[in-house]
Amino acid sequence: MSETSLSRRRAIALAGIGVTGIAGAAAVGGAVVRGAGKDDLQGDLAAGAVPFTGEHQAGIVTPAQDRVHFVAFDVITKDRDRLTGMLRDWAAAAARMTAGRDAGEIGAVGGVPEAPPDDTGEAIGLPPSGLTVTVGFGPTLFRDAAGSDRFGLAALRPAALADLPRFPGDALDPAISGGDLCVQACANDPQVAVHAIRNLARIGMGVVSVRWSQLGFGRTSSTTRDQATPRNLFGFKDGTKNLKAEETDRLRDHLWVQPGDGPDWMTGGSYLVSRKIRMLIETWDRSPLAEQETIVGRRKGSGAPLGKQDEFDEPDFAAVGADGEPLLATTSHVRLAHPSHNNGARMLRRGYNFVDGSDGLGRLNAGLFFLAYQRDPRTGFVPVQRSLARSDEMNEYLRHVSSGLFACPPGLSGPDDYWGKALFAQAR
Repeated sequence: MSETSLSRRRAIALAGIGVTGIAGAAAVGGAVVRGAGKDDLQGDLAAGAVPFTGEHQAGIVTPAQDRVHFVAFDVITKDRDRLTGMLRDWAAAAARMTAGRDAGEIGAVGGVPEAPPDDTGEAIGLPPSGLTVTVGFGPTLFRDAAGSDRFGLAALRPAALADLPRFPGDALDPAISGGDLCVQACANDPQVAVHAIRNLARIGMGVVSVRWSQLGFGRTSSTTRDQATPRNLFGFKDGTKNLKAEETDRLRDHLWVQPGDGPDWMTGGSYLVSRKIRMLIETWDRSPLAEQETIVGRRKGSGAPLGKQDEFDEPDFAAVGADGEPLLATTSHVRLAHPSHNNGARMLRRGYNFVDGSDGLGRLNAGLFFLAYQRDPRTGFVPVQRSLARSDEMNEYLRHVSSGLFACPPGLSGPDDYWGKALFAQAR
């Protein structure tokens, strides 16, 4: 569709506001929460809203919500102004949606019948549900697979955004890996998360196209001390050693990009690694409990490291059993992933379980959608995954099928800001 046609449709829709008058415009515009029909609902419907602006993007240290809809986009335009214009429109729409409002200025039902609405409508009447929208830039935005610097950004690519190495055992599908942009929408209501992604994809039509996406449920990590440690589809507590929002010193050292780490436009941001990990759960379910606990290195019930009583007790890697062998096997997941075995590497994980139907062979296509934020993947994810890929006995039950790496810039300062504004301001 041409830009002229889009402008004509927008003009028709805006003309509908004149019919309803100023009061009608207030009821359908971006300043009112979704579906508000009573004046006293404003405060109630705003409950559960996460602040959209701030030093860092929401959706990283935000208390992990129950659901995620994650999508990676390819940029299909060569026009830098169209791309930055879309990012500006995305920021405006995300600010409205995270506050519980319609994505557009007119809304799902406020325009005239002759024009398409600027919100898809499936979230009418739903509260914000803790929605957060987090955006990142992939390596191919800076230089694509053909080596082209489409937007004059190549010189601004951070060294930390180096392509991830191929790890032993990887079975990555290129069709569900990578991407120029990513959007992570987390919420406590799956429909709210899907609504956010759907509307951003709609706004981006002609500028970006969906490369791949993933729905997730049942968070597999805790990002604050107030949250209990959840369980993955193997039935074990997951993310016990995760970074927490309250650990400000550790967040500075391991999560947030610091001045001098790289280009200024990334200071205050973080790097995201995504991995879709298929779990062979039917094979796992036939394994004895003792074997499962040995592979993980923790008790399935309490989450305590073997030889300890409490989930948060520090593992004793020197302890030996009655047979003289290490109590925590040298191939156990806990040992191989622990910071003490990876030069102190830590990440903030925000992963989710997934079930994508069946695989046609009578098995569930299920597993872990791993999401981890860090100051630098070269000292965070990469050494830990190398250790796990080489020696983790759990690999017998896992298949890494998708991978992504994204630079997530700092938070937005206000209505005139958008993701990557500082980056594109420096582009050639």
